[in-house]
Amino acid sequence: MPTSSISTSSRDLILRAARTLISDRGYDGMGISDLSALSGLPASSIYYHFGSKLGVLTALLERTFEDLHAAFPSPSAFDDREPIQRFELWYTSACRGLDERPEYLRLLLAVSIGSHASEDSVRVLVRKIRDYAHRSWIDALTPVFAPIDSPEDEALLNELAVLGRAMTDGLSVATTFDGGAYVDHVPPFVALVRGLAAERRGSRP
Repeated sequence: MPTSSISTSSRDLILRAARTLISDRGYDGMGISDLSALSGLPASSIYYHFGSKLGVLTALLERTFEDLHAAFPSPSAFDDREPIQRFELWYTSACRGLDERPEYLRLLLAVSIGSHASEDSVRVLVRKIRDYAHRSWIDALTPVFAPIDSPEDEALLNELAVLGRAMTDGLSVATTFDGGAYVDHVPPFVALVRGLAAERRGSRP
């Protein structure tokens, strides 16, 4: 096997082990010895590829962003639908993706706790992931409330995007302890958006 394939495989084993450990124990509860035991690789291999425990976390966040970007749909994938249906299909698809990969949001929540959360490399990558999610929400909601022609309209979109992200974040805890699925909560949020859009249309001159 070529050296590059071995290196890639080793990195993947370490990152998969790190995702599991951080999701289960948090970053502070993960040690290099734990990574070594779960990945089946020596500590020297972990240091060779990532330099430090923080380096593992930084690489894992980069991988998480790449995975999210590849796995979850863009709202533009549903541009052939009416605005509210476009939003509902996008949100349903995103929630199904989270049901299939619940460790993604659990990882971000686990990363947000502890002294490492203030590290520049961690803050930059978490902000990158959060900003990507926020832009997706804005993209999905904008046609429902178009035209967006006032500061109040923009504020409403931002508030709904923040609310949607906060609700999805919270569901990562609820589904872990209470069961259920992300996708179960799509209908009430879509109903909220539909009602606000109808109210907004009715209030326009």
